[in-house]
Amino acid sequence: MSAVAGRFTETAMRQTLLRIASQLGADASEATLLRLTNNAVFALPSANLVVRITRSHRLHARVHKVAALGVWFATVDAPTIRLAEQFSQPVQDGQLLATVWELVPATEPKPDASDLGAALRTFHHLGLPPFELPAWDPIGDARTRIADAEALDGADREFLLEWCDRLEPRLAAFIASAEVGLVHADAHEGNLLRQPDGRVVLCDFDATCRGPWQVDLVPAPANEARFGRTGGHQNLARAYGYDITTDPDWPLLREARELKMIAAGAPLLASAPGVHAEFRLRLDSVRNNDGQTRWTAFGDLPPLTAQ
Repeated sequence: MSAVAGRFTETAMRQTLLRIASQLGADASEATLLRLTNNAVFALPSANLVVRITRSHRLHARVHKVAALGVWFATVDAPTIRLAEQFSQPVQDGQLLATVWELVPATEPKPDASDLGAALRTFHHLGLPPFELPAWDPIGDARTRIADAEALDGADREFLLEWCDRLEPRLAAFIASAEVGLVHADAHEGNLLRQPDGRVVLCDFDATCRGPWQVDLVPAPANEARFGRTGGHQNLARAYGYDITTDPDWPLLREARELKMIAAGAPLLASAPGVHAEFRLRLDSVRNNDGQTRWTAFGDLPPLTAQ
């Protein structure tokens, strides 16, 4: 079942939040929904907390990983948000798990690509935590999403699976020769927050893994190429000290990113009708080797954000 299916609606997630807040002894009367995608993320202003509820009954290992990372981040002073240490985590409500974090008040100026480059540079120098992390596996992730896509047309499914088969050995060769370390794996400006003291920190560690550091520098230029946004990549490259588009493996990494950006929409076809047209546009542009057509982020499509 996709993360946005009916039993994980906003109404259902708010009921879960109320029960979790009761466990924590926290006031949820002014709860504010911050995000409703793979997680339902709520701010509890009066308690200075943020609660992230995973909209799935199957991803318990991922939530436990995120909780363990939160504990470790505090010990190494990582440029990340902080887990609320006063609670045993993750918190459970029935089959759903949640993590609870310290609230970071909205602080100007809004973090930008330069902030992302600086934060990633520090993040990558932390090394690996003293516990096992999953390996970066874009092909495995794509295949899982394709398998979960009940409404995916047969010809489209075949095309995507053949693409996975072609890309897999090339990525395996790259990974085998790469320096492996801590990878955020969803590094973009939307996953940055500025603290009141001015420090910019990363959030959202669902995808965090061990893998080649180059992975975190790919979204900015890949997104600019497909979404038409400009400026961010150069600022990130200057702040980080490396321009991924000059890397010999850039074409391969960009292709892996584009596979992810298309496969991510496949499980949403059954529950978010507005995704259909965008999914078709993305797939056809790759099929036709069309680099000019501009894409729209799935999260910016009204039917998806209205879930």
